[in-house]
Amino acid sequence: MSNNNNILVVAAHPDDEVLGCWGTIASLVQEGREVHIAILGEGATSRYQERDQADQSKVERLVSDSQKVSDLIGAKQVYNFGLPDNRFDTLPMLDVVKIVEKLVSEIEPSVIYTHHPGDLNIDHGVVFRATLTATRPLSGCPVRDLYAFEIPSSTEWSFSMYKPEFRPNVFVDITDTVDVKIKAMQTYESESRSFPHPRSPEALRAIASNWGSVVGVEYAEAFELIRSIR
Repeated sequence: MSNNNNILVVAAHPDDEVLGCWGTIASLVQEGREVHIAILGEGATSRYQERDQADQSKVERLVSDSQKVSDLIGAKQVYNFGLPDNRFDTLPMLDVVKIVEKLVSEIEPSVIYTHHPGDLNIDHGVVFRATLTATRPLSGCPVRDLYAFEIPSSTEWSFSMYKPEFRPNVFVDITDTVDVKIKAMQTYESESRSFPHPRSPEALRAIASNWGSVVGVEYAEAFELIRSIR
C-alpha cells in the first residue's frame, strides 16, 4: 500500500468534479494535499443528433474551462480523455476500466472521489463501475478510501427509481469553500443554469446549506463511503 496522500477525482464530464466535491477538494488542496482531476468524457456532443456534427469549439471550451477551474484552487493536474458524451455504455467496459487503472498506477491515490451508481445519467454509472473495478483491493492497490458523490440534476432526478439510492454517510464542512465551488461552477458558462435549476448558484448554495443543517454546520457536501481500508 502507498503511504502518500494523493487524491484522485474521477468524473464523467466537465463540471461533475465541481458539482460533486469541489468544496471538499478546495479544502484538501488548502491542507496541502496533491489533487488530480480525471474527466473521462467530453461533455457536449450528446446535444447533437450525431457526434460528428458537434461544434468542436464547445468541446474545446469545456477542456479549457476544466483547466481554469483547476487553477482556481491549485489542483496538481487535469486529465481529459474525450470519451463520447452520454454514450459510455456503448464502449467496452474494459476500455474505461483501463483508463482508471492507469491513473491509479501513475498517481497512486490513497483517496478517490467518483460518481454514485444510482444517478440518472448513464455515464455516471459506467464511471462508478469502472472505478470500483480498477480499485479492487488487491495487494499493492494504493486506494484506501473510495467515496461516491451526488450530482445535482442527476442523482435526485432518478427519483429513487435507479438502485441503489444515494445514502450519504460522510459529510464535509465546506463553509469556508462554498463560494469557491459556486465560482468554479460559474466558470463553466455552458453548464451553469439559472434558478430554479439544480445547477444554478442559488440551488448549489441551498443544497450545501441543507446538508450543513443535517450535520450542524453552515454548508456541507455529502458523500457515500463505498469502501475504507484501515
